[in-house]
Amino acid sequence: MKKGKLENDLLTQLLVGRTGAARDEVLQGAGIGKDCAVLDFGSEICVLSTDPITAAPEILGTLAVHVACNDIAAHGVHPLAILLTILLPEQTEEAELREILRQANAAAKELDVQIAGGHTEITDAVTRPLLSTTAIGRAAKSRNGVTGDIRPGDRLFVTKTLALEGTCILAERREKELGNVLTDAELARAKAMISQISVVREGILAGEIGVSAMHDITEGGILGAVWETCLRGGVGAEIEMRALPFDDITLTACAYFGLDPMRLISSGSMLIVCPAEKTAALEKAMAEAGVPLYGIGAVTEISAGIILRDRKGGPLSIDPPGPDEIYKAV
Repeated sequence: MKKGKLENDLLTQLLVGRTGAARDEVLQGAGIGKDCAVLDFGSEICVLSTDPITAAPEILGTLAVHVACNDIAAHGVHPLAILLTILLPEQTEEAELREILRQANAAAKELDVQIAGGHTEITDAVTRPLLSTTAIGRAAKSRNGVTGDIRPGDRLFVTKTLALEGTCILAERREKELGNVLTDAELARAKAMISQISVVREGILAGEIGVSAMHDITEGGILGAVWETCLRGGVGAEIEMRALPFDDITLTACAYFGLDPMRLISSGSMLIVCPAEKTAALEKAMAEAGVPLYGIGAVTEISAGIILRDRKGGPLSIDPPGPDEIYKAV
């Protein structure tokens, strides 16, 4: 099997009839494009998400906290606690574990989230450090939040620039090679993109306004996120390639390694599906918070398909997401 997330068709087949007992308390369960599970706690909902981190040992603790919390934010909810599982190979030095925990502690404090539990183990089952994080949030049922009702005419937005996480990983893991095309200052700026990895702020803001859907753009990049969101909503979409925001450093790094930046892991950017009548409120809130927001397209009828308009306006069908581009380089 290929590296990365399972292909969606296979995952869909595997989930059928294999999600245990059906519970009335589970308002949202497992499914393609669903960042979170949602449980009914009476007047409140409990939102949960879990994610493993394997591709970036230099920034493992930071990513483990932020990526899981980003998924909670994609439901318009502030994370409040995480459970952190750390699996380490036998050759791990104590200093490496201390650095992972230092990063996780700093990220959790930044987000006002408590590391409430977890598990730490040295095992020959892994060949490099692996972290798995479960994030937990809660909210009142009465909040605006994320409706999940995606309709043709809704507008598509992304925050900040795309492929922040992928660019940072490339700079950390392939620094020597990138030195051929990037200056020392550009490499430093690429590594510093880790500071933008959280989407909790924009997720909470969008949740307060009440949007149709959000998706933390992770493996598969922006094209994968659009495809999964459309599958979840039973709709089509049309996005403009020329509207997609990429840093020049990202484009240079991707060109050097032969990677498609539109399919590069993009934690740090949130895909927001917003009703047309709420776009002005969304734009105002993001501008006041200092969060860059870019319109990239619109939701269409499912019959129109999921289309990317190239720089000349020509239509290209967006294929289902496969293994992330990052695995070609690291």
